[in-house]
Amino acid sequence: MKVKPLGNRILVKKIEEEERRTAGGIVLPESVKDEKAVKGEVVALGTGEKFEMKVGDTVLISAYSGTEIRIGEEKHLLVKTTDVLAIVEG
Repeated sequence: MKVKPLGNRILVKKIEEEERRTAGGIVLPESVKDEKAVKGEVVALGTGEKFEMKVGDTVLISAYSGTEIRIGEEKHLLVKTTDVLAIVEG
């Protein structure tokens, strides 16, 4: 399946964070983890505007922004460019 974002949206492949464990070795479930920005790789740009990012950039996105979709076995987000907090360099 191919997805082409429209307008000022981008398609981002989520980069899964490593699971967190307590000092005793207990794995913390998703619901207990800190709410923080989501890291992802830009896969496609929308058709609407000039973007500050390009395909292949790693970006940080607000925790509850965008719409999560699955393409194959991978999780992706469709987000507005205003929900992108930063481009990760290096």
